[in-house]
Amino acid sequence: MSSKTRLDRAYKNAKIINFDNSSKFVLFSDCHRGDNSFADDFANNRNIYFHALKYYYAEGFSYCELGDGDELWENLSFDSILNAHKNVYMLMKLFHKQNRLHMIWGNHDMVYRNPKYVEKHLSTYFDPKIGEEVELFCDLKYHEAVVLKHSGTGQELFLTHGHQADWWNYIFWKWSRFLVRILWKPLNVMGIADPTSPAKNYKELIKVERRTKKWIIENKNLLTIVGHTHRPRFPEPGDIAFFNDGSCVHPRSITGIEIENGKISLIKWQIATTDDGTLKIVRVLLEGPRKLFDYKTN
Repeated sequence: MSSKTRLDRAYKNAKIINFDNSSKFVLFSDCHRGDNSFADDFANNRNIYFHALKYYYAEGFSYCELGDGDELWENLSFDSILNAHKNVYMLMKLFHKQNRLHMIWGNHDMVYRNPKYVEKHLSTYFDPKIGEEVELFCDLKYHEAVVLKHSGTGQELFLTHGHQADWWNYIFWKWSRFLVRILWKPLNVMGIADPTSPAKNYKELIKVERRTKKWIIENKNLLTIVGHTHRPRFPEPGDIAFFNDGSCVHPRSITGIEIENGKISLIKWQIATTDDGTLKIVRVLLEGPRKLFDYKTN
């Protein structure tokens, strides 16, 4: 099965979400939430991420997570991840209760493509304070892709993780998971990167991006937003409409994409130092905002 076939299938089976210029979405991916051990890449940025998500919840945004939210290659179960970052999941639960949470699975949380697995592991959790199971994400559905469709213009935005263009991490993800658990997790603690990951292997990154761009061109320059490679991308109108929201495991910052007032922006949240030496978390606009309609093709 080719990259084209996998992307075609994801697009065909995508969940459709209608939106208009009053709609607000924030897109993050590649959080790789772990167990707060030395191998947990998310741990360094968890306070930044939590603050950003609180901001978006208060401002009425819907949250779209474009895959690899949970690090289920290095970690055997979701329970250890939940216990390490419970405040994050309690906040995500609030989004879910208001139908403002849209989840996409990636290669590192590919087990979530099985609805029975999601129901078994994410619906409830054990609360030791009261000694019983408590609701978490009841009826949560994970998708391979989401299409945001503008109710006025008919423009479509295709959201997916992006590993469809990475045959090794799509077809052989179980083998990759095995290698990560047995070999690369302990080596990662010592600072040695996994060479099969496009986020850590520049040659693989270029190949994945090239395949994705080819598919976008073949589909009339369909505006496509992915993650997977961890490299933020924000094209100019008229270029190939290939966007990437980056990741939440950059050194000392997280990046994402905002869609608001019919416009799209690439943003970064980071810790900044004020003149008096106080540390605070700030939002930085990296690219945009650009009108979505500027990317529309017939």
